[in-house]
Amino acid sequence: MSSPAAEVVRLLTVKGMTLAVAESLTGGLVAAEITSVPGASKVFRGSVTAYATELKHELLGVDATLLARSGAVDPQVAAEMAAGVRKALGADWGIATTGVAGPDPQDGQPVGTVYVAAHGPAAAVSGSAGGGKVERLRLNGDRAEIRMESVRSVLVLLLGELAGEQTGNERAQNTERNGGF
Repeated sequence: MSSPAAEVVRLLTVKGMTLAVAESLTGGLVAAEITSVPGASKVFRGSVTAYATELKHELLGVDATLLARSGAVDPQVAAEMAAGVRKALGADWGIATTGVAGPDPQDGQPVGTVYVAAHGPAAAVSGSAGGGKVERLRLNGDRAEIRMESVRSVLVLLLGELAGEQTGNERAQNTERNGGF
């Protein structure tokens, strides 16, 4: 079975679409995971690691009032990071991670609170207005485990969005490849 990153690269390649990544707690791990896949250069535009809160506003266009009011660990911040990196890097899709990997709480949020977001063409994103989807995660484990699960989770979120817009032919190919299931 292929990794979520390999499947993301495959689906984006099939669709002729591109991806940009905005990261906070993952510190570049999402970009590293994607670029470890052969052929990623066909679809990956780049990434912004906005670890400092003010960079989320300055580089990604996250609303400064929102950051001041809610802090960086917030679902709307994740959504704006994904939309902002998509716009800043000229990609079809933007994904983002923000949260608390530990060891201490941040912005009033406990360790393991993570938000992952995907932002794409409005018509492509299932069950969401304005082209974006955010998921809240409550993760257990140490700092490294929380960061790695955040990477996996944001890629799985994007996979769900990409799979939701597959054509009938792409779904048939996936069913055949996976033994009919």
